[in-house]
Amino acid sequence: MTRSAVPANPHAGPKKAADKPPRGSWSTIWSLAPYLWPKNAPGLRVRLVLASIAMLLAKVATVYVPILYSHAIDHLTPKTGPLMVPAAIIVAYALVRIAAAGFGELRDAIFAAVQMRASRVVARQTFEHLHGLAMRFHMDRQTGGLSNIILRGTLGIQNVLRMATFNILPTVIELLLTVGVLWHLFNAWYAVITFAAVGMYMVFTFTFTAWRTKFRRTMNETDNEAQTKAIDSLLNFETVKYFGNEAHESRRFDESLARYEKASVKAQVSLNALNIGQATIISLALAVMMIMAARGVANHTMTVGQFVLVNTYLMQLYVPLNFLGFVYLQVNQGLVDMEQMFSLLRVNQEITDRPGAKSLAPQGAPSEVRFENVHFGYNPDREILKGVSFTVPAGHKVAIVGPTGSGKSTISRLLFRFYDTVSGQVLVDGVDVRDYTQHSLRGAIGVVPQDTVLFNDSIFYNIAYGRPGASKEEIERAARFAQIHDFIVSLPQGYDTKVGERGLKLSGGEKQRVAIARTILKNPRILILDEATSALDTATEQEIGSALRRVAYDRTTLVIAHRLSTVTDADEILVLRAGEIVERGSHAALLEMGGVYAGMWAAQVELDEAADIAGPDAVALLKSVSEVTE
Repeated sequence: MTRSAVPANPHAGPKKAADKPPRGSWSTIWSLAPYLWPKNAPGLRVRLVLASIAMLLAKVATVYVPILYSHAIDHLTPKTGPLMVPAAIIVAYALVRIAAAGFGELRDAIFAAVQMRASRVVARQTFEHLHGLAMRFHMDRQTGGLSNIILRGTLGIQNVLRMATFNILPTVIELLLTVGVLWHLFNAWYAVITFAAVGMYMVFTFTFTAWRTKFRRTMNETDNEAQTKAIDSLLNFETVKYFGNEAHESRRFDESLARYEKASVKAQVSLNALNIGQATIISLALAVMMIMAARGVANHTMTVGQFVLVNTYLMQLYVPLNFLGFVYLQVNQGLVDMEQMFSLLRVNQEITDRPGAKSLAPQGAPSEVRFENVHFGYNPDREILKGVSFTVPAGHKVAIVGPTGSGKSTISRLLFRFYDTVSGQVLVDGVDVRDYTQHSLRGAIGVVPQDTVLFNDSIFYNIAYGRPGASKEEIERAARFAQIHDFIVSLPQGYDTKVGERGLKLSGGEKQRVAIARTILKNPRILILDEATSALDTATEQEIGSALRRVAYDRTTLVIAHRLSTVTDADEILVLRAGEIVERGSHAALLEMGGVYAGMWAAQVELDEAADIAGPDAVALLKSVSEVTE
């Protein structure tokens, strides 16, 4: 009995991060909290506790330094009798300053592992999450922007942890200790003025910086846009050259840089205004407290050392407070960057494993593949497949042919489960692919695509990618099977030869052979050949065709074909048009029918004959034939 799964909104896909409302700073910080106190890393939690203790000791020592300084001044203030050098106080003063600096450095050294581990774990989880998202998400995104978000988010985490945890918090602790000491030594007014001045300073800084955050957001957006355009242009270097559009690409890139420049200037000017406001608040508070202390000295209720103590405390507070403005700006910038990265983690995975999903063994006997009344569309207003049903018996070869846009490649994507059907089922060995784990399903399927994209690494690495950890002998055996070993060893660097960005240093046929070798190394039960030779010339196509036939031997094979000559040996050929199977049968049977397939075959024969006679001029004929068949 056929089971259909129809989602409530099958075309909606996952909700993008951009569709979600922006989260507040506290929500972003709260998202980071579990990484600071990881359950499975008790050593890091111990480090966090020790770093906190070191931070507290550093601030206690820092607050005690002015007290010793004031005692030394009082001992040196002229009075009746001989003056004595307060050597013990001076030595104690030096030791306390060393302790304050030492505990501060110890705090940073202990916390370094916590900070770097948290940023590393978040970056890795974001990277893994992106790989777990459906193709629909990546089709709507641009790689340059995503990589930029991860990079800036990682740096943002480091800034937030380093500055917020051990700059803002220590400053608050120092403020409270200072207020307490002033209240205890003098009177409440000194504490009130200090607390009020620092409070006004913080409110002004936080409010002004929050207003400035919009410029940072604009800088991020324009930076993403500029980097995406730059990467996209460089990846398509050849296309840019073909059309002589270097000036056009430069203009597009410069437009993004101009918007970034404008936002950056606004951010700098507003920072200068912030610094002026901060300096004014602290200077006025310092003047008021110095007048109060000077009156105390004049009235003989305070000593000169205590006058210096009041001044020193406020000046000592001013240093971290002045830095606090920069810290708060950096923290806000870091939170903006983190917000973008955490928003990626909140994107729902469209394709997920069902509870209790089965595992499909990657190697073994060939599997049966069956499509039962499959309906699918990338968008709700355009259905691509309209009730497609067919079976590929275990160990058999079935080809799907048809004009561009008929849905051929969509069938392979549904089998690989890049997408789920709107209705109907895709089954492997009688089990719905949604009931298998994605990892095991994809491990049992090998794909040789039309456009082989290689990693910018060695040939050895690209072949080994089919099964990481394979031995050198296994990789060379796969290369021989794909008929590329002799070519590789003829290169100066052999298997260590770098293939370049997207494999551009290799020809189309060489890249296809590497892809075939990679698939051979994977040794899958099911093989998909997705128009694997459509972009190659006839001679290269014939050479690679023999390698593909060797790969397909004793495997369940689904061939998506553009050139009909590559599928004449298929057990069954399906003719797909406008999302429906209009004909099916063997090559000979379809020719006898004299229908759509027979017309496509006749057109291809005519094209091949014209190519033999006209050579390059046959390209124009190819285009006209394609237009007719579509």
